[in-house]
Amino acid sequence: MAIDAYGPADLLTPHELPTPPVGPDTVLVRVRAAGVNPVDWKIRAGHLDGAFPSRFPLVPGWDAAGVVEAVGPAVAGFAVGDEVIGYVRRDDVQHGTYAELVPAPERCLADKPVRASWPEAAGLPLAGLTAYQALQLARTGAGDAVLVHGASGGVGHLAVQVARALGADRVIGTASEANHDFVRSLGAEPVAYGDGLADRVRAIVPDGVDVVLDLFGGDALDVSAELITRPARLISTADPEHVTRLGGTYVFVKPSTADLSVLAGLVDAGRLTVHLARTFPLVEAAEAQRLVEAGHVRGKVVLTL
Repeated sequence: MAIDAYGPADLLTPHELPTPPVGPDTVLVRVRAAGVNPVDWKIRAGHLDGAFPSRFPLVPGWDAAGVVEAVGPAVAGFAVGDEVIGYVRRDDVQHGTYAELVPAPERCLADKPVRASWPEAAGLPLAGLTAYQALQLARTGAGDAVLVHGASGGVGHLAVQVARALGADRVIGTASEANHDFVRSLGAEPVAYGDGLADRVRAIVPDGVDVVLDLFGGDALDVSAELITRPARLISTADPEHVTRLGGTYVFVKPSTADLSVLAGLVDAGRLTVHLARTFPLVEAAEAQRLVEAGHVRGKVVLTL
């Protein structure tokens, strides 16, 4: 599924394209499932045109789970037939994961968790790495009280579980009332969005929180600054200038075989579960992107092949 120009979801249509090239350190993966993330529709709409070189026809998608089809001569960690997951963010945007075959730099892949289905595995890489790398940057550990904004979403629902796995004593998650039971099931204490959020959090942790993971920016950051005990442990994925002014840190997820392997290990240990909001066949990628673009998705949206 590819686009020939930036624009609305309707431009995302089936294409027959040549088999992508396999470079010296590249793994060609036959995709079984591909995760759908907010960044995908932003790329389709042209919002990241200044951040990454793009070439048309452009196949979106940075998340994949599949089977190794071929390897370049310098690849040492994977062999044909291996089952893998990948956060396939290359230096340019063209050969994405909404396809039967995707060329993935070796550094973007790890072994697929055995206990995960193909769709669950495909929903793990980008969101899981974002949660893990952000919480690691904040040095989340034993005894911490962690606030996760958007705790029922793709990144948020994994962040709650990862924070617990890293030893956090308490996790508070913002979510709509309809998602509070889901957030509780993940191991967090839910609080509603909106006015009075700081008071609701302090009712749970009167001394404030040790770590904040912000996924929205704006007002959420300002409230977080009121609640956090040390600004350096305020992490945002959404608002680099704002969080820096508040003394916190902006994070943009990076490919990492080691970090993906940690996440896969948590899945296989039963400590991390990818919740699937909905799956779509690959040919319905436009509809999947519309759902993600509309927001308020509980967990992950995934394409299946």
